Amino acid sequence: MNKKVFGRKLSRSRPAREALFASLAQALIKNGKIETTRAKAKAVAPSVEKMVTLAKKAEISGRRRVLSMLDGSKESMEMLFGAISKAFASKGSGYTRIISLPRRRGDNAEMVRLEWTEKVEFEAKKKEEKPAKKAAKKEEKPVKKAVKKAVKKEVKK
Repeated sequence: MNKKVFGRKLSRSRPAREALFASLAQALIKNGKIETTRAKAKAVAPSVEKMVTLAKKAEISGRRRVLSMLDGSKESMEMLFGAISKAFASKGSGYTRIISLPRRRGDNAEMVRLEWTEKVEFEAKKKEEKPAKKAAKKEEKPVKKAVKKAVKKEVKK
């Protein structure tokens, strides 16, 4: 008899289950969609929905609760409280959807894609820093060669 049993165990201990849910939630927040088994998606979807609801309220207590649900991932929390909460500002619920995929080949498990119902726009990171560093290194190489040649000439004298 399973009276008053809450949640899904997924054949894991409590700490392993909490870590699994946190990593699935972080992956969904960072990537916008994840492919996983139906049982895992159905288990993690309610907690992700609650996180979005807390993010929309934008209170400090909500930030702390979300941070504890995400195992201290500040990057994921900032993305949730930033772009994701803005994308769902007009919705009251129904932030995620589960789309069925073909069964997994190895063990015939039901696979699904868990994704956001709205398009979430993230700010693009600056990619100009890397080419600037490469250009600076290219400029340094001729200078270093010239210095080495000058040192060799002085040594020969």
